[in-house]
Amino acid sequence: MAGTPPPPGSFSIQRLPSPSGSRPRHSINNSFSFGPQSLVDSLAEANNSGASNARRSYLDPSRSILQTSPLRSSPRLPRRTKPAVNRHPLANDTTDVFQDDADDEGDNEGHEWNIVDRMRLWRHDALMQHLYDSAAFWGDKIVSWTNDPNDAFWLAQTYFLKHEYSRAERLLTRPFPTSPPRTGPMANASRGTFQPPFAPAAANAKGKGREMPPPFSVESPDELAPGVQRLPVGPGEMIDVAIQFEDGVSRLVDMSVACRYLAAQCQMRQGKWSDALEMLGESNPFRNSGKGGPDIPNMDGGVKIEASMCNLRGLLMLKLNRGDQAKACFMEALALDVKCYEAFEQLVDGEMMTPEEEWQFVHSLAYGEQTPADGEFVKLMYLSRLRKYKHTQEHAMVRRKLVDEYGLGDNPDVLYSFADALYTQLRWADCFAVTSRILGLVDIHKATIPLHVACMYHIKHLNSKLFLFAHDLVEKEPESATSWFAVGMWYMCAEKFPEARTYFSKTSLMDPRFAPAWIAFAHAFSMEGEHDHAVTAYSTCARLYTGSHLPLMFVGMEHMILSNLKLAEEALFAAHHMCDSDPLLFNERGVMAFMKEEYAEAAELFAQALKLARVVQTSQVAWIPTYINWGTALRRTGRLQEAKKVYQTVLDMDYRNVAALSFMGITEHLMGNVEAAIVKYHQALGIDPINGYVLELLEMALEASADIGPFSIKGGPPGGEADWEQKMREHRDKGKQVAKNDSPIDDEMSL
Repeated sequence: MAGTPPPPGSFSIQRLPSPSGSRPRHSINNSFSFGPQSLVDSLAEANNSGASNARRSYLDPSRSILQTSPLRSSPRLPRRTKPAVNRHPLANDTTDVFQDDADDEGDNEGHEWNIVDRMRLWRHDALMQHLYDSAAFWGDKIVSWTNDPNDAFWLAQTYFLKHEYSRAERLLTRPFPTSPPRTGPMANASRGTFQPPFAPAAANAKGKGREMPPPFSVESPDELAPGVQRLPVGPGEMIDVAIQFEDGVSRLVDMSVACRYLAAQCQMRQGKWSDALEMLGESNPFRNSGKGGPDIPNMDGGVKIEASMCNLRGLLMLKLNRGDQAKACFMEALALDVKCYEAFEQLVDGEMMTPEEEWQFVHSLAYGEQTPADGEFVKLMYLSRLRKYKHTQEHAMVRRKLVDEYGLGDNPDVLYSFADALYTQLRWADCFAVTSRILGLVDIHKATIPLHVACMYHIKHLNSKLFLFAHDLVEKEPESATSWFAVGMWYMCAEKFPEARTYFSKTSLMDPRFAPAWIAFAHAFSMEGEHDHAVTAYSTCARLYTGSHLPLMFVGMEHMILSNLKLAEEALFAAHHMCDSDPLLFNERGVMAFMKEEYAEAAELFAQALKLARVVQTSQVAWIPTYINWGTALRRTGRLQEAKKVYQTVLDMDYRNVAALSFMGITEHLMGNVEAAIVKYHQALGIDPINGYVLELLEMALEASADIGPFSIKGGPPGGEADWEQKMREHRDKGKQVAKNDSPIDDEMSL
């Protein structure tokens, strides 16, 4: 039984009227520039003149591309075949993948498909099956028959999916007829009232229009295809069209916001960043049009095309090294539509804002106005992706809500939030367990792989596993920057720093916004002792990631190694201004104060670092160096009892810590407990027998012990000289008496 064809327009949008019809004749002269002002003017005219809803929807920046896409992407004929015997179960599936309503089938009665309807079906089904060449081949014929801007838009989308960006851009920016052709299957659409759109009116023709030869003249270049007129092409095509045609011709980028956005995407893919920025505008052209803004919801439920254009504008600003403007564009995109996750990802993963700025900005978005039903969920998801230096309790509550209320306990993105928190707490093993679960679920998760690799770097017995993991990534995703980042980290584990830098450079070339590669590249210089080069690399990171305090902190650390204390202090204070809740930063500031011999201030900074470490619930074992620094600062200020308690805390966590044992011995020595100091020095040497510093300290302690013993030269014998001589005489007399009593035995023995 044959299926009933759908009615006309059931999977296509109503034709978009040419905006040139409401403008003065030859108004295409105003469109020589590719700027978006013509769209803004058309939108204002459509609003003021009460134009049709169809036209306003194409120009409305608060709508999504859903209005430009077919209502039924792939209208399939109802299938009523019976399952055959001995067939694969999937071959018997008759479910409509697009779940068309039964009511639609009733609406289709009485309509017969024409060739354009059938080819539109072929085109969309080919797109769904990723047969892009088939979709482009049949879509090209549809556009030639219909001159429908909607069909042209889908043909351009097909070219874009085929990576034929230049071809798609040409289709969107060349002169395009806005009325059906006079030949072909759609020639009767006008029912006899249609006039050829490319022929200038004889009575009104001016200039070159009067001099045009008749279309069917023998001398015409169109004699091979009689009845077909062609638009001018070439460098002066826009001028020729403006002279020859009063209306009926425009450019797709001037007819639809979606077409302009797609054209800018094509230009960006070709590296024509300035042209794409001109296509979109240096700033949002709809900002003051009265039709956009954060408080205006999207009526069709999709993502606002205005927000997508702002996001693309931000990407172009990054390509042009205009970071501050890119940040403003991404913030505007997310404010216009909270569903624009790409803008959020650029802001957060690109670390364009400080942790506190991120927290405040995400809380200030208009979730309730834009997505009343789903605003709370969107807000929780965004909060879970923020950095975890502050608001520890709030982050924990967010993760608990996502797990308990929304059932996302095994979702990769939610698990990544847990892993990120564990990594911030320096709990490498726990973080590795979570990242392993994520990669077991999805195999490739861009945000998780750097954490997974870093954990394997820190856990030494997993270094060999890192080699296998990097090898597997390169096989699966050779074009991914994270794969070569893993290779570079393997060479870091093997301490082959030049090779590691080679792969980090390759990673940064593949993805210039991949922050871990830039940081690791600078680390490789630092670990090799090339501190000057490390400072340069860290400074580049600070310029690229203006919201992160880590590059500035690393710059300060390198300057301390180079004894550039003034520059180190400036860098550390700048990092503190950006993030005042990182325990590691307070530790480095304490080291800076210690090097300046400001021991009291250093002790306060070390104590503050440990306090913050407890707030963010980090592993205390990871902060053993800070405990030792704190104890040393206390010892330098003369607070020996407090220093002794701090060193004992370290020994409670790690009883084999050589530094803590040595400093405990020094503290005991300074307190006069020389014997206890000698014991600690021996314990330290039992773990590290060739430690030269401890050997020297032990020698000093032994000398001090000899000086204060019973044979001390400096202190004299205990009880005074006279008492000492009396005891010695008694000891000598007792020895003589014993010798006399033992003399017979001695004689016998001598015999």
